[in-house]
Amino acid sequence: MPDNTDTDEILFVWPGDLHLETADRENYRVSRWMVGEVNNLIQPDFVQFAGDNVQHATTEQFQLFNGLCRELTIPWYPLVGDHDVHHDPRASAYQAHVGELYGAFSLNGFRFIRLDTMEYKPQGMSPQQLLWFQFQVDSAVAAGQRIVIFQHHYPYQILEDFTGPGMDKWREIVSTRPITAIFAGHTHYGQIANDGRNITVATRSIGDPEGGPAGYSIVHLQNDELSIVYRSVADEGPIAMITSPRDVITATAGKHVVSGPTEFRVRTWSSSPIERSQARIDGGEWFSLGRTDSDRWHGTLPGDRLSKGEHDLEVEVIDQSGETGRTQIRFMVDRSGRYTAFPRVQPEVLTTKFC
Repeated sequence: MPDNTDTDEILFVWPGDLHLETADRENYRVSRWMVGEVNNLIQPDFVQFAGDNVQHATTEQFQLFNGLCRELTIPWYPLVGDHDVHHDPRASAYQAHVGELYGAFSLNGFRFIRLDTMEYKPQGMSPQQLLWFQFQVDSAVAAGQRIVIFQHHYPYQILEDFTGPGMDKWREIVSTRPITAIFAGHTHYGQIANDGRNITVATRSIGDPEGGPAGYSIVHLQNDELSIVYRSVADEGPIAMITSPRDVITATAGKHVVSGPTEFRVRTWSSSPIERSQARIDGGEWFSLGRTDSDRWHGTLPGDRLSKGEHDLEVEVIDQSGETGRTQIRFMVDRSGRYTAFPRVQPEVLTTKFC
């Protein structure tokens, strides 16, 4: 099991499917906007692409994707999606232009595992990859590392089923080992699913997005913290993220709930210095947050005085130019520290035009 040793934080950007075709399309413009924000504003440890990097797996489209990635000033990793093997089931063009189909690396107490769910159509994994996957997971557990999985297919995609060769073995591995989170693409809409054990995150697609403007997710990890915020191309001004406690949609155990007076922490990103930060609980009075450093803030949740159940925490930050950034989570309070997660998704999605 993962140990309790404090580790350095990890920050990565998780953009949705790009579906790049030509440089004159809106999705290419949004992709370049994302790259600019990654380089100049977010400055994460790495970018992990979700697959469907291109639309029809042509040489020109892969060149467009590679040119975009060369603009990044931080490490980046790809995934293979169904559009990346368009009429190319062996992913020959993907391997020639992009690289390996699956892989893993370790950073700050985490093992990040990239899977290829396109070894069979419409989805599936070979016995060889599954053996490798199980070895990666089990060796990470033995080393006391937390595990994050990246794959193209989202297990809870509506109007599809998560079946195919090897998928039962995939389920056996992720349901019997401690997985911090699974990040997926493919959906075009954004959603977080909590099945009572595992957290699965799909980010809205950059190419043909559904449910709102295209954008990217920012993910924060540190020890048992897991926080996610979405930045859309329509957003302006500073970004705020509540890094602790967990939002209830990502809570799976008692250690993820508030059981007494608890410090909450906030991280911000802004092109103009943040001047002040404030918060409120359940729509009550705003109160000022303490400043930890230039982009980190803290406050206290009175868990000993809040009723048992779910509560809302809102944070607002204002920079020196007067621009405002806001974020909100819903957290769980139980003074006994007990919590049993139950299946839920956020937001609920009932229809899709894609996939």
